[in-house]
This record gives sequence, C-alpha cells and structure tokens, in this order.
Amino acid sequence: MFTGIITGVGRIVAAQDLGAAAGYGKRLAIEAPAGYLDDVAPGDSIALNGACMTVAALQPQAGRFDIDISQESLGRTTGLGAPGPVNLEKAVRADDRLGGHIVSGHVDGVGRVTHFARVGESWELRVLAPPELARFLAYKGSVAVNGASLTVNRVQDAPEGCEISINLIPHTVENTTLGTLAPGAAVNLEVDTVARYVARMLELRAQP
Repeated sequence: MFTGIITGVGRIVAAQDLGAAAGYGKRLAIEAPAGYLDDVAPGDSIALNGACMTVAALQPQAGRFDIDISQESLGRTTGLGAPGPVNLEKAVRADDRLGGHIVSGHVDGVGRVTHFARVGESWELRVLAPPELARFLAYKGSVAVNGASLTVNRVQDAPEGCEISINLIPHTVENTTLGTLAPGAAVNLEVDTVARYVARMLELRAQP
C-alpha cells in the first residue's frame, strides 16, 4: 500500500531481458538517491512510476536495487521497460502519515498528456485517460499519475476518453518526474480506490 507521495526520483540504469521468448519480462537495475535504501531489504515493496514492485536484489553501497518485472506488467504500464528516470515511493508503514490518498500500486491504465504549461507559479497538466476509466474520475477526486497523488480540477468527457486537468505546484514539479512531461507523453494512471468500490456498488444496484 502507498500514499502517492513521491519520496525520491531514481533512474533505471539497465534493463536486461529475462528470456529470449516474447513472454519473458525484464530485470531492471535502479539507481536511488543517496541514503534512500538505508532502511530497505530484499523483498520490500517500492513503487516505480506508480507500479508496485518487489526488491529482488540490493546493493546499498552502490545505491542500487534490482526488480523483476513481468511482461504482463510491462504491457500494462509505461516508462518501465528502458533506462530513464522514475518516481519512487516505499510501501507505507502502519504508523505513517497518509499524506496523499490510498494507492495500491496497481496501474489501471495508461493516459496521454494533452497539455502541459505554466499558469502563474504553477503548471496545468491535462491527461487524456482511457474511456473505461472515465466513471472513476471526478472533480476534486484523487488520481495517481506516475505514482504521484494529485487532485482533479476539471473533467471533460469525449468519445476518445476522459480529459482531466490537474494543477501542479512548484514542489511537485521539482521533486518528481512530472516536470519533464510534454504533450504526447504516456503516463501511468491509478484511480481512487473509493471510486472503484462506489462504481461497483452502483453496478450491483442497477441490476434487476
């Protein structure tokens, strides 16, 4: 379980195929910020761009850890199959503050950035979510974008999907990978857990 509060920006420095066939995944080597791995052990969960992964191997002196990612996960996420920067969050402890919202680390879909521009001291980020996620996205609701817990400021439905508008404060832009986004970029999306259960209850109530 996570909260969507990014605690570090790491970098995938190597991506090694685990097999030659199409169904095999990859082993990723991730470089973490200095001291980030001091309280991490093999088997711990760390979210990479919002996707929950298990630490398979650890080299704390080098500031690196390895994870194995399946082809199933690679096919349902973005930004995890090749070297590049990633948002990091360690799994929440029972006595931690819940600073964002409840995030499972299970990516629900991949969205596309349609707009990213500065507005005053902040930035406006618009993302086109897949149509099947539209019923879970609401004004002032929560959504995780590449693992970062954010508030939806506007929702616009269209045949091709649901466009959400989000305000990013300077701290978020400076301390996550979201500041590097540009129109056309793909992002991992996780909808709010509460919205998922509400939608399921409404479906059951609507059944004859």
